Amino acid sequence: MRKRLAATGWSGRIRLDSAGTHGYHVGEPPDARSMRAAAGRGYDLSTQRARQVADEDFSAFDLILAADRHNLDDLRRRCPEELSDRLHLMLEPLGEDREVPDPYYGGDRGFEQVLDLLEAACDAWLARIEAELR
Repeated sequence: MRKRLAATGWSGRIRLDSAGTHGYHVGEPPDARSMRAAAGRGYDLSTQRARQVADEDFSAFDLILAADRHNLDDLRRRCPEELSDRLHLMLEPLGEDREVPDPYYGGDRGFEQVLDLLEAACDAWLARIEAELR
């Protein structure tokens, strides 16, 4: 998303971050297979470190995207009711109930397939955001 955002010229107006709903891997880099697949497409994830969603994230971000319904449900339980309209599935623009599949058991191809989906979803979200900002 950062690379695509930079290409739009909106980087100075939009702040991005990544966080998980659980703290299992806080402080750790992404999975090595994920980093390899991303690097193959020109994305550098080497400085990214896992963090857990914080309560202040719900008011700090206008849009919070979950990979799947399970994580979306976790976010809904924590999110103040008045901010719940900020919560969406990442792949929502590609199909209302689509979820990002877990690539961890699909070998290297699983990570490539997830990147295909994420790139398409990022493009769709950025188009929506650009339309709102204009």
